Amino acid sequence: MSTINIKRVKTSEIELKDRLVSIQRVAKVTKGGRTFSFSAIVVVGDENGVVGYGLGKAKEVTEAIAKGIDDAKKNLVKVPIINNTIPHEQIGKFSGGFVFIKPAANGTGVIAGGAMRAVLESAGVHNVLAKSKGSSNPHNVVKATVSALSQLRDAHTVAQQRGISLGKVFNG
Repeated sequence: MSTINIKRVKTSEIELKDRLVSIQRVAKVTKGGRTFSFSAIVVVGDENGVVGYGLGKAKEVTEAIAKGIDDAKKNLVKVPIINNTIPHEQIGKFSGGFVFIKPAANGTGVIAGGAMRAVLESAGVHNVLAKSKGSSNPHNVVKATVSALSQLRDAHTVAQQRGISLGKVFNG
């Protein structure tokens, strides 16, 4: 496996759209009874190659979502997108979450489930085939998907890293 090339992005220069992936009510049992709070997983992206995820926890749903959005804006990565799809197949793994993403022909759409769909659509990928293998926990699926997207490299990056011309990348 190649090293992950995470390209950080500043939030001030782009307009981001947020998408709620999952919200869960969690209970803490204390001497006085149960204390409820909420945790929210949020994905933000500009639908043009920038995506990030965040986790927010609070006593109320709206506060948890707001904290998740703030956290997601701190963890943005740049994704190479060519012709509304990804440049090549990629496997992503985080804990028990294991995802496989594959480029698709124009007009295919986003063939992915739940948490993966939110990440891919926020990143701006319009044609992709994806499969989530392993854990269906949204935390792990989102993190595995972002991991897979951050490992993608386009032809220009590969040529630059190898120190060869773009034609040599394709023709050998």
